Formats: sequence, structure tokens, C-alpha cells
Amino acid sequence: MKHLLNNKISKAFDTSNKKAFIGFLTAGDPDADSSVKFILEMAKAGCDLIEIGIPFSDPTAEGVVIQEANIRSLSNGMTTDGVFDIVRRVRQESDIPLCFMTYANPVFHYGYDEFFSKCEELGVDGIIVPDMPFEEKEEMEGPANAHNVAVISMVSPTSEDRIKNIARQADGFIYVVSSMGVTGVRNEIKTDLDSIIAHIREVTDTPCAIGFGISTPEQAKEMASKSDGAIVGSAIVRIIEKYGKEAAPYLYDYIKSMKDSVASVN
Repeated sequence: MKHLLNNKISKAFDTSNKKAFIGFLTAGDPDADSSVKFILEMAKAGCDLIEIGIPFSDPTAEGVVIQEANIRSLSNGMTTDGVFDIVRRVRQESDIPLCFMTYANPVFHYGYDEFFSKCEELGVDGIIVPDMPFEEKEEMEGPANAHNVAVISMVSPTSEDRIKNIARQADGFIYVVSSMGVTGVRNEIKTDLDSIIAHIREVTDTPCAIGFGISTPEQAKEMASKSDGAIVGSAIVRIIEKYGKEAAPYLYDYIKSMKDSVASVN
């Protein structure tokens, strides 16, 4: 089922904009003010959609870089309400498509209806939940869709039938996981992504972007040539870890180079 909410997410994949570049950061790392500044800088630098990580004490899909960002954020007192406030401040200056990246536990404990009602109020367009099995997504998808929030499906290297089942019901965009395991920078990506994308294309025209392990313009260009866009998280979080509150210009330069590379794909 397609929803009006997808008009905003689909803008990130507008063919006139060529391929999409999607960036991720952990909210509250190193603090809320910095997160607002960084998100706006990422948008200016060329991000077409930004994933905002809600910090969680047990981020099972994340590698060391993002785990440590979660720890820094939580130790500085960031909460889910604090993340909503970051979004509110961003929305005063930008209408860039935004998706939350989080885990099932924080959303469940916040309360589905209240959580997604706030998402709708503040203009959060989608949510990605790495630890939510496809078979259980209806529990969250109902209240999310009721508040015009897309539950983004993740497809990892698995069976052809499972890929097609997930893709058929996908909303917003499809997050294609490049490698088994956790997030993090990888020197090379060996998964047969062409086959995964081909299976997806057989059953849906929902855009798909590849993430996990991408860190260089060359990798981003290669992944965008296979799909509708590239997703980068750990490499961005490493820049924030290195430069802290002063990371904005470094983020701008890095993201611009990545977006330029992705946009060069015909």
C-alpha cells in the first residue's frame, strides 16, 4: 500500500535528482545543539534523506563506531523526547526527508500511538527498525501508517523468495544491507548485490538504496550504480567522533564528495 507520506521520501529518489545519497548520524552525539547543526549541514552538503539514530543501550545491528556514539549520547543525557526536540529544531529550518533509525524496544516502551503521533506532528517521514523481523512488522506498521510514517523494510543477503516477499510489501524505500553482520566501514563488499536488486525489481518499483560498509566516493558510486542510492553511517559518525562539536565543515566536505560521486552515476 502506498501512502501520501511517501511523496516526501520519493523526492529523495527523484530521477531528476539522479541517485540519492542518504546519511546517518546518532542524535545527541556529542550534544543536541551539535546534532541540529550537523543535520542542517548534511542537508546543505547534498544529503537527499537523513537517518537520525535514536540512541539505545543495546544497538545489536551496530558496529563499534555507532555503538560508541550511542554510549556518548546516552551518557550526555539524550532521551527519545530529546531526539524529538532535535527534529523540531531542524524542521524550523529544513524540510529534508527524515527517517528514524532505532530499535523495537524504545518505540514499544514509548507507546506506538504516542511515538508515531509525535513523528507525524514533527515531520518524521519514516522509521527503520533493524531488530524487527519482517514477520512481526504489522504490529508497528499499523500505528505508524495511521500517522503517515513509513516503516522502511531492510533486505539482507537471504533467499530469493524472502527478498521478494519483503520487497512486495515495502513502503517508502528499501534498505538493502550490503553484507551480513553489523554496520561499519568495509574495505570491499563481496555480496552479490546485483542478484538481490534484480529480485527486488521483479516485484516492485519501490526505490532501493544500499547501506552497511560504504565509506569512500568510489564505493558510493559503485553501490549507486547498482541501485537507486547509497547509505553511509559509520564513516559520518567517525568524523563526528574525531572532531566533536567542530565537525560541521568536515561533514560538509565529506558529504559533498560522496553526493558528487553518487550523482555522477547515469
